[in-house]
Amino acid sequence: MSSINKPERATQDRVIKLFTDTLKYQYLGDWSERAGNHCIEEGLLSAYLARSGYSPAHISAALHKLRSEASLHGRTLYAANQAVYELLRYGVSVRVEAGQATETVHLVNWAEPSKNDFAIAEEVTLKGGHERRPDIVLYVNGIAVGVLELKSSRVGLGEGIRQCLSNQQPEFNDWFFSTVQLVLAGNDSEGLRYGTIETQEKYFLTWKEDEADNNGYKLDKYLTKLCSKHRLLELIHDFVLFDGGVKKLPRVHQYFGIKAAQKHVEQRRGGIIWHTQGAGKSILMVMLARWILENKPAARVAIITDRDELDRQIERVFKDAGETIHRSQSGHDLMAQLAQPNPRLLCSLVHKFGRRDVDDFEAFLRDLAAQPSPTQGEIYVFVDECHRTQGGKLHRLMKAMMPNAVFIGFTGTPLLKQDAQTSLEVFGGYIHTYKFAEAVEDGVVLDLVYEARDIDQKLGNTDQIDQWFEAKTKGLNDWQKDELKKQWGTMQNVLSSRARMDRVVADIVFDFAVKPRLSNERGNAILVASSIYEACKYFVLFGKTVFKGRCAIVTSYNPQAADISKEETGANTESDKQFIYNTYTELLKDVTPRPGMNKTESYEQDVKQRFIKTPAQMKLLIVVDKLLTGFDAPPCTYLYIDKSMQDHGLFQAICRTNRLDGEDKDFGHIVDYKDLFKKVEKAIAVYTAELDHSAGGADPEIMVKDRLEAGRARLDDAVEALALLCEPVDPPKCDLEHIHYFCGNTEIPDDLKARKPHRVALYKAVVALVRAFAGIADELEAAGYTPEQIENLKSLQKHYLNLREIIRKASGETLDLKPYEADMRHLIDTYIEAQAPRKISPFDGIGLLDLIVKTGIADAIAERLSDMKGNQESIAETIENNVRSKILKEQLTDPAYFAKMSALLDEIIRLRKEKAIEYEDYLARIAEVAKKVSAGKADDTPQQVKTAGQLALYNNLKDHVATDAAQQPDVPYGDANKALDTAMLLDAAIKAKRPDGWRGVVAREQMVKQAMFDVLKDIKEVNRLFPIVFAQKEY
Repeated sequence: MSSINKPERATQDRVIKLFTDTLKYQYLGDWSERAGNHCIEEGLLSAYLARSGYSPAHISAALHKLRSEASLHGRTLYAANQAVYELLRYGVSVRVEAGQATETVHLVNWAEPSKNDFAIAEEVTLKGGHERRPDIVLYVNGIAVGVLELKSSRVGLGEGIRQCLSNQQPEFNDWFFSTVQLVLAGNDSEGLRYGTIETQEKYFLTWKEDEADNNGYKLDKYLTKLCSKHRLLELIHDFVLFDGGVKKLPRVHQYFGIKAAQKHVEQRRGGIIWHTQGAGKSILMVMLARWILENKPAARVAIITDRDELDRQIERVFKDAGETIHRSQSGHDLMAQLAQPNPRLLCSLVHKFGRRDVDDFEAFLRDLAAQPSPTQGEIYVFVDECHRTQGGKLHRLMKAMMPNAVFIGFTGTPLLKQDAQTSLEVFGGYIHTYKFAEAVEDGVVLDLVYEARDIDQKLGNTDQIDQWFEAKTKGLNDWQKDELKKQWGTMQNVLSSRARMDRVVADIVFDFAVKPRLSNERGNAILVASSIYEACKYFVLFGKTVFKGRCAIVTSYNPQAADISKEETGANTESDKQFIYNTYTELLKDVTPRPGMNKTESYEQDVKQRFIKTPAQMKLLIVVDKLLTGFDAPPCTYLYIDKSMQDHGLFQAICRTNRLDGEDKDFGHIVDYKDLFKKVEKAIAVYTAELDHSAGGADPEIMVKDRLEAGRARLDDAVEALALLCEPVDPPKCDLEHIHYFCGNTEIPDDLKARKPHRVALYKAVVALVRAFAGIADELEAAGYTPEQIENLKSLQKHYLNLREIIRKASGETLDLKPYEADMRHLIDTYIEAQAPRKISPFDGIGLLDLIVKTGIADAIAERLSDMKGNQESIAETIENNVRSKILKEQLTDPAYFAKMSALLDEIIRLRKEKAIEYEDYLARIAEVAKKVSAGKADDTPQQVKTAGQLALYNNLKDHVATDAAQQPDVPYGDANKALDTAMLLDAAIKAKRPDGWRGVVAREQMVKQAMFDVLKDIKEVNRLFPIVFAQKEY
């Protein structure tokens, strides 16, 4: 028993032995009684510098400068620490005699770690403020660079962290921390956490590496990883960042991401870094750019992003981190800068590369490629959110302008099939990935909770609707009436009825009154609307509620008189465009534009700042596409989706809500009015799966070729199909002959009807041609067409588009919808009634990761993504198979419980197959099983059962009847109370007696069995329950 309650002292002795024996640090002794302990031990530092060949005069001057920078002198600890860090990193400039040149005294030999003196001292008494005594201090060449607080296993790590933080307060010993780079806290049960000076407790980090190694204490394992001589110096030199008043160290995924990128840079190879939304890509860019500039004398780094917000954010992060960055104002400016040897660090918007006045982009590209702009140095181009810009002309333009540059893409979302090809052509494969599930597990971002709400709609008086429609469409032929119904009968228009939108508004207002974080005004929300029209409509509706003045619309629309110059129909009604224009004009009337911005940009920048900084004053942003990517607002807790979305867009949107923001924010909440669960499921599955398209090792060159060959074949087929279709037209094949062939006599309705199939074929063939042409329009030459053939294709496309218009007009199959817009909108608003929203998703309080990833749905979706296409039957089977495989996987840990779950699943499958339950009900039941499987816990589990191990023991004792019970009247554990008592006794006995590393060692396993036998007194029962104990990680 004594080894379980071992004191902190035993841990400290073992850690000191680890530092001296394994890591080869020198032991300086117990300094509890030693006077004058300091963060700069001048004797040790002087001895190191003398050994390194510096003269006494140099040493004296360097010590003087280091001492004065390390003392606080009324400065903050952050400022003093930053000044000392500069001296540690770059050396101390000293002038020994007047008139002589300055020389640099290097306090640390960064290039050869083993040439430095690494040492530790324990119980280092600090005086100055209230006396304190850090457990262990790490010294490099006599300079304190690390402080370690140890606690016993029974005391939480948090106490050690809080002790470190209070030591840095002015009333204690903040002066000692002016040289410290690494602040550590650890114990034997929880392992090790790390931070740096002034790191808040919640931001202390856990290192993860070689997780399979489970040999000793985690504390020892990670001290060995972090404090090995090479790693410690590397962390201090390459991974410390002073970012706008906060000193930062990397998270483990950032460290390994940069290490992987460094290897690529060494080989001048590009690639993509996929780190999930919110995992700190800006910091990654800063650290990597700094490393490249320092290690490659000829290198220059250009950071390209495709949105102004990101451009500004990156500029700010670099400036805060002390890196000077040139922000180019135009493509010409950027290329002019790249033609000069300086500046070495630039950032620009990708759109500044193109020339707006270029009509023939292909010719412009050919021209550029023939004479690439001269650039100086080795150029590394970082492309932020690269999945958005990579497929476009702009990427190829950048490649053409800088043919020798190395391109590194950063993205928070993986490359789906359709993007992957163009991305791999531009960048190459993945350099490093850090997926959503890992980030949630590591506490870097929050999990998401999903809730679907359904708003039932029904038509009012159908007779009235028909009468009204007939009255308003007199004078239209049948085709035109059908066209009008088709346009306005779309799901989207029905869903934008005013009654339904009123319900959504009331629903959101209600949430703000009752939901945690929304009701206490610490959190706010984003509503995603389907179109700018709907966003404006929502904005007007919210303006009539308590949200007036605390709600904003962000769509980038900038009202211009030209927008409505052709909208007036004279019917004294308001078309959709007029409504948008009028809403924005009213909204912006009091806005004064900032320099270099229009009114909309100024308004949007202001409301975004208020949304982030004062959530109580800006409760809701209504958006369409903007702000769904690259916008970090920690207060944002709810995302309301009233728009059909999928893939990248959907995942990036839902990740707006998962940034950490204080203890009261447990999850990001998604409320879905559009029944997107299958798509959310798919997005989460994709973003937690391993979709590494580069793993197949396909050569980008081959991929380009395949894609272009297929594109060319499609285009040639489309041209041929149209030629065959128009072959029977009489010569000279002018417009009249085409009208006769496709329409007959336009005044005879039967003629028009008889030739309708011809016209339908023509319309479809023209669409096919336009699509095929657009698919490879940027790459016609690469697809093997000559310049003459390209011109011919362009004129053919124009010819067929004109022909289609002539035929449509001649046959009366066109309709100008504008005059009917207001009438149809009135119809929908008047006759469609909406019910109050009701919640249909049964996933209360269970995070999407638990629901989708941990039940294994994710794996299946990732595997069968391409074949399923939303088919309910196959999705259902996929979910079932994965819940089943999860049950099988967990079976051994708790056979009794999972046998019950298996029976429950079989029953649900039977009901589904017999069509006895609706899909909604099926989802509810499957969610219930998934939840129980994930929790591993039944509803009637006694409260005393807290851990998975106790639960497994209880479940397998509760209903068990011993095999020889036939002749026994009583059941051994038939009484639930008895089963509970036995389970708790067993749990305590195993935990008290199990030796370290007992699994797989016969003698130690025997000790565990003996502990079980002492409680059970039955060897058969010991043998039955032992595999369950073996499978439980906590034992």
